[in-house]
Amino acid sequence: MHANAKPSVKAIQPHHYGVWLVIGLLTLMCLALSGNAQAARIKEVAAVEGVRSNQLTGFGLVVGLDGTGDQTTQMPYTSQGISNYLQQLGITLPPGSASQLQLKNVAAVLVTAQLPAFARPGQMIDVNVSSVGNSKSLKGGTLISTPLKGADGEIYAIAQGNLVVAGAGASAGGSKVQVNHLSAGRIPSGAQVERAVPTPLQEGNSVTLGLEASDFQTARRVAQAINTRFGAGSAQALDGRTIRVNAPGDTDARVTFMAELEELPLETSIPSAKVVINSRTGSIVMNQAVSLGACAIAHGNLSISISTTANVSQPNALAAGQTAVTQKSDIQIKQEPGMLIQLPAAPQLADVVRALNSLGATPQDLLAILQAIKAAGALNAELEVI
Repeated sequence: MHANAKPSVKAIQPHHYGVWLVIGLLTLMCLALSGNAQAARIKEVAAVEGVRSNQLTGFGLVVGLDGTGDQTTQMPYTSQGISNYLQQLGITLPPGSASQLQLKNVAAVLVTAQLPAFARPGQMIDVNVSSVGNSKSLKGGTLISTPLKGADGEIYAIAQGNLVVAGAGASAGGSKVQVNHLSAGRIPSGAQVERAVPTPLQEGNSVTLGLEASDFQTARRVAQAINTRFGAGSAQALDGRTIRVNAPGDTDARVTFMAELEELPLETSIPSAKVVINSRTGSIVMNQAVSLGACAIAHGNLSISISTTANVSQPNALAAGQTAVTQKSDIQIKQEPGMLIQLPAAPQLADVVRALNSLGATPQDLLAILQAIKAAGALNAELEVI
């Protein structure tokens, strides 16, 4: 067994494909986002408050499986669900027989869907189906009529249809081969909307815009762009995220007004400097405002090697002892000195990328290096670990 810690930071090595990928992406970001401001439309930085999608969910049954359904003796809610469904169809099972059902072709599932804004009764939406029992596969199954409810407990859609499962699998003689995930699927246009969700778009004499990210400068510029196009006093920034806009009372005029408003060009300010680190995957993303102060870095190498050898102790033929197996472990610790590397000040993102590239470290090493640079005060950015 081997446990390797931070490798020494030396000249860049060609096999560090992960670092080259990160560096290449950052360079492209730098080229695309160069300049003091970037042009955008209001619809890309703000949305109308109250105009949103809603999450729907429901419990259902998938039937028609080829012997890959739930083991109903271990999943009582599957047999209870099919018993309740049959009862709705006028079929009453004998008392106590529901728990004894052996249904290999039925699986209990949770059905989820996203009800878009302005959805009307009769509109079709996509649904996702996921197994909640021990079903081996949902491939080839059919979801029977399943009510989908919102957070208020009301039914907003009814889902039903054949599942599309992007996978395949086979097993025999204790061996199993599987491609992709078989316990979840999707039904395109698998639910019909039964109830509309009211939106506040046509209510009152104004609409409220909410920015995707809180920023006073962006809120001020959104209000200025609206006032320039529709006249002074048309919009007012209430805080760093909210802008109130006076809108026409007529329904058709308000829709036309909102269509023009969303297309207005906007000069957005550069966001605050931030470095986002994913500690699970080792990915690192920076925005164009990140800068680096002059610093020196030494990153050492520590490796621990543990090898175990099995030794057999065999007694003589006439001895009364027994054969025994003993373990012999050999542990070695090796530490190499880290080379001290000086990084120059980097005021632009391209300079930061070039400086980090000179370290030749892997993405996992950069996680620790960036945190140490931030602690030393040489990284002018906010670190966010996700």
